[in-house]
Amino acid sequence: MPSTAGATKTVVVADDTAFVRDRFKTALEQAGHRVVTIKSAAELLARVKSELSSLDLLVLDIRLSNSSGTGLVSAIRKLDDGRLPILVFSGTIGSADEVRALASMGIAGYINEYSAVQHILPSIAPHLFPDNFNRRSSPRVALGIPVQYRFGNTIAAALTLNLSHGGIAIRTTSPLEAGTRIRVRFRLPGAGGEIDGEGRIAWSHQRVGMGIQFETVDAASQTLIDNFVDAHFFSNRKA
Repeated sequence: MPSTAGATKTVVVADDTAFVRDRFKTALEQAGHRVVTIKSAAELLARVKSELSSLDLLVLDIRLSNSSGTGLVSAIRKLDDGRLPILVFSGTIGSADEVRALASMGIAGYINEYSAVQHILPSIAPHLFPDNFNRRSSPRVALGIPVQYRFGNTIAAALTLNLSHGGIAIRTTSPLEAGTRIRVRFRLPGAGGEIDGEGRIAWSHQRVGMGIQFETVDAASQTLIDNFVDAHFFSNRKA
């Protein structure tokens, strides 16, 4: 079965909600990956301990089985010595302090547990195949809005995949080469004006799209981006 980069990976999806587990399992298995679904913290830690060498990525709810958030990740790190990349479901983050604490534990990034199925693989692929991507681990918000981009004398249009403080990902089957300079223009939902930014292609993948790392964004636009990401990243936290 073909996968995003031609190799099968083993992904653990740990969440106490069957709806979340099943959607991620379906999306990853359709891409040819092996998926282990888990619904308790005890089961997760036991699996990490017994199958550490065969696991490639953990995608988890840090409040699994009423865990204390960062305490669950700390327990994993005692078992794997920091080896496993971990993606955290953004809705399980309780505060900015937790984001900082998780960063100190080497979290690979965050993903919205309610992402549309078609967005799941593009969000996870850079962490399964890090050699093919160059992405920062800042919080990202899934976002499907029109974006216009320009490179050289060519102007094209597409839809976005996600947005972070420092960049934007675009879905396209004709991605540009990493390092290409690019200019983008888009309008955030609820924002009063268009955002213009310049940057470089940070990662590129034929079946996913491309990620743009901003290099020049005016102060007003950067404030709009920061406020939007922060508001939507924390908007779906679990109580």
